[in-house]
Amino acid sequence: MALQAAFLFLIGDADETTRTVVSTPSIHLNVVGCKTYAEAEAAAKELAAVGVTAMELCAGFGNEGIARIQRAVGPDVAVGAVKFDFHPGLGFKSGDALFG
Repeated sequence: MALQAAFLFLIGDADETTRTVVSTPSIHLNVVGCKTYAEAEAAAKELAAVGVTAMELCAGFGNEGIARIQRAVGPDVAVGAVKFDFHPGLGFKSGDALFG
C-alpha cells in the first residue's frame, strides 16, 4: 500500500485549485498551496482525515507554524519541515512574522 503524504507550502496567491497529487507505486504525495497558517491548518486537518500520515512543510513555516500544524493534526501524523528562517518567497521573512 502506498504511503499517503503531503507537502504544504505558503504562497500569497494560492486558492482552492492550488493542489495536485504526485503518485508513484510507493507514495501518493498531496501538494497543497496555502495563503496563511490558518488555511494550512485547515488543509492539514482535511488531509489527516483522509489518511495522510506524513506531512512536510515548506521553509516558509517558522517554528510556531510547524507547531500549529502538528497540533492541528495530532500525534499520529508525522510533521517535518524544510527549514530556513528568512524565506525568499515571503519577502525574506519567516511565516511566524507574517502569520504568527
